[in-house]
Amino acid sequence: MREKDAAPEVASVTRLIDQSRVDRYGVGGRDHNPIHFDTPEAAKSQFGRPVAHGMLVLALVSEAMTKAFGDRWSEGGHLKVRWRAPVLTPARVTAIANLRHVEDGVATYDVSCEDENGEVLLAGMARGPIDS
Repeated sequence: MREKDAAPEVASVTRLIDQSRVDRYGVGGRDHNPIHFDTPEAAKSQFGRPVAHGMLVLALVSEAMTKAFGDRWSEGGHLKVRWRAPVLTPARVTAIANLRHVEDGVATYDVSCEDENGEVLLAGMARGPIDS
């Protein structure tokens, strides 16, 4: 079997990032920055409304990789991304991973999160071990 054949296909993950989800994430993650909540500070920001936590958006990529790799993702997965645009609630966000190459038992994917209009919110790469 070729190594590339052993690399799992990573299915996309889509979630509605609404203010309720952002509020819950802020509480759970203990991130009380007012830019993420319906506050005067968020209204006065350059965006005019709350912005979702970057890590909440990135979690969609990790969810997609976990579904594809299982425990191998938590034990040896690697992400490197750059945020490109803020997520203004509400937005339907999709995490996408496309296999770039496989080398030495590690699959490398181009990853991104996009909103329903196709705007790239974050982009980068993910690596996961294909060997058990």
